[in-house]
Amino acid sequence: MPKVALLKQDGSKAGDFELNDSVFGIEPNTHVLNEAVLMQRSSLRQGTHAVKNRSQVRGGGAKPWRQKGTGRARQGSTRSPQWVGGGTVFGPTPRSYSYKLPKKVRRLALKSALSSKAKEEDLIVVESIAIDAPKTKEVVQMLNALNADKKALIVTADRDETVVRSANNLQNVNVLTVEEVNVLDLLTHDKLIITKDAAEKAGEVLA
Repeated sequence: MPKVALLKQDGSKAGDFELNDSVFGIEPNTHVLNEAVLMQRSSLRQGTHAVKNRSQVRGGGAKPWRQKGTGRARQGSTRSPQWVGGGTVFGPTPRSYSYKLPKKVRRLALKSALSSKAKEEDLIVVESIAIDAPKTKEVVQMLNALNADKKALIVTADRDETVVRSANNLQNVNVLTVEEVNVLDLLTHDKLIITKDAAEKAGEVLA
């Protein structure tokens, strides 16, 4: 089992912690990670793009000129696609880009992302995070003590409103519970700070 240092909130060492080998110690599957990121980013797309076809643009009710005798090409409407101001052919219409990967693939991607953090030593396990009142200063001090002051993802076992509100003003810090952890957030943050309880819970749920 991969072993990491168990740290206190102030950065001092509180002992060692053994991570679940089947969750934090596998060989990361880069293909599956890529698929999971593509799925998440596709689901974030709004898909509200739209154009007007010839039935939706304004005008064009009358035939521009008579069918025969003018020497020009026959035309039925000034709102046909070839006219300026005409409708668009095969343009984008509102749609959903979201899709789902199989459950086992999603789970493998999550384990690969967690193992990648552990392998690159970007995983920090803390004994607990205790903040009495919502204060951004408390989170900043903790991040500095843990050398994770760039872009950090904090994962707790259960939702702690005090921690969430304390980190709200920090642009590069995000707080999630174990149930909310996802591949995109894991890969886009430099450091993963996870509480001991959350690491144990992740090991049980994902194993």
